[in-house]
Amino acid sequence: MTDTPVAGRSGRDGARSRAVLLAAPLLGLMALAFFAPILWLLAMSVYDPTVARGLPATAEALAGWSGDGNAPAAVYPAFAADLGAAREAGTLLDLARALNTRLPGIRSRVVSAARANIDPAAADEARFAALHKSWVDPATWRAVQASTSPWTGFHLLAALDLRVGADGSIERVPAEQAIFLKVFQRTFLLAAAVTLLTLILAFPVAYFAAQAPRPLATLILALVLLPFWTSMLVRTASWMVLLQKEGAVNQILALFGLGPLSLMYSTSGLLIAMMHIQLPFTFLPIYSVMKNIPTQQLKAAYSLGAPPLTAFRRIYLPQAMPGVAAGCLLTFILSLGYYITPALIGGPQDQVISNSVANYINAELNWHMAAALSVVLLAFTFVLYAAFGRYLAPSSLKAK
Repeated sequence: MTDTPVAGRSGRDGARSRAVLLAAPLLGLMALAFFAPILWLLAMSVYDPTVARGLPATAEALAGWSGDGNAPAAVYPAFAADLGAAREAGTLLDLARALNTRLPGIRSRVVSAARANIDPAAADEARFAALHKSWVDPATWRAVQASTSPWTGFHLLAALDLRVGADGSIERVPAEQAIFLKVFQRTFLLAAAVTLLTLILAFPVAYFAAQAPRPLATLILALVLLPFWTSMLVRTASWMVLLQKEGAVNQILALFGLGPLSLMYSTSGLLIAMMHIQLPFTFLPIYSVMKNIPTQQLKAAYSLGAPPLTAFRRIYLPQAMPGVAAGCLLTFILSLGYYITPALIGGPQDQVISNSVANYINAELNWHMAAALSVVLLAFTFVLYAAFGRYLAPSSLKAK
C-alpha cells in the first residue's frame, strides 16, 4: 500500500517527460520562427554599431570632450583618417547614412569630405571649415559623439517624435519634424473604425445565424467565410476594380441617380475593403459565443414580464460580450498591421505605420528605424492585449 503514491508520482513524472519530448519540436519551431525574430527586432532598435565601427579614431578623440566649446584639435586628423578608411572599405555610404539620421543634411557633407581626401597629417579645423562651415560647429561634433556609442535609444525616441536636447533632457522634436505620432494616431483610428464598422455588421448577422435553423445558419456561415478562400492580395485587387470611377460600385449607384464617388485612393474605399476582409474575424468569435447561449433564458424573461429590449440588454448581451470583445480585439490587432490594402487602395492621407516601416526597409535602408517603429507598435499592441485580457479573464481569476 505504501508503494502506490510513489508509483503514481513516477507515472505522472514519466507522462510529463513524454509530453515535453513531444512538444520539443513545436517549442523549437516557435523559438526560431517567433521569439528569435522579436528579440532580433528589439536588439536592432537599440543597437546600431555603424558609426562606432566607421569612426573608431574619431570616437577616441571625442571620448573626453564635454561638449562645451570647440571640438578638440585631434578630432580633425582622426576624422580624416576614418573617412579614408571607410572609403577604402566601401562603408562610406553606410556611415554617412547613419550619421544623417542623427543630423539631417550631414550625409552629403560626409561624402564631400571623404572625396576631398584630406591627408590626416595636414587635417585641421581650417581645412574642414573650407569644405563646409558646419565642420567647425560644436553641435555637429556633439551629434557625432552621441552616435559613436553602439547602444542608443535614439531610434526609439525618434519613433515617438522625441529627441535628446542639448542639456541631455528628452524633448519633443520641432512640429515640422513630428510625423510618427500622427501616423500612429492615424493607424489606431483606422483600426478602430474598421473594428466598429465590422462589429455593426457582424453582431446582427451572428445573432440571426445563432437563432436560425441549421441549414440556414450553415449557409450564412459559408457566405461570411468566403473572404477566407482567397488571398488578401486578390481581394484587394478585386476591390481596386470595383471601386474605380467606372467600377461596379459606381455603376450601381448611377442606377439610383447617385455618384460617381471617388472611392479609390480614399479613406472610404479603404474602409470598405478592410471591412470586407476583417468581417469573418469579428463574426466568428461572436457567433461561437452566441451559439452556446440558451434561448430559453430570453423566453423565461418574456414570461416574467420583461420587455424584449430589456431582456436582451440585461440577459443576452452580457453573455455575448466575451465574444464581442474577442472579435473586436482580433480585428483591431490585425488592422494595425495592414500594409497591402492601405498601399493599394488608400491615398497619401491613409498611409499607416506599416507603410513607414516598409519605406525605411526598402527605400531608406534604415533597418534600425524600422525596428524602432515596429517595437513601438508591438508595445502598444501588448498593452491593448493585456487590457482586453483582464476584461476577458474569468471572474474567478480576476478575484484572485
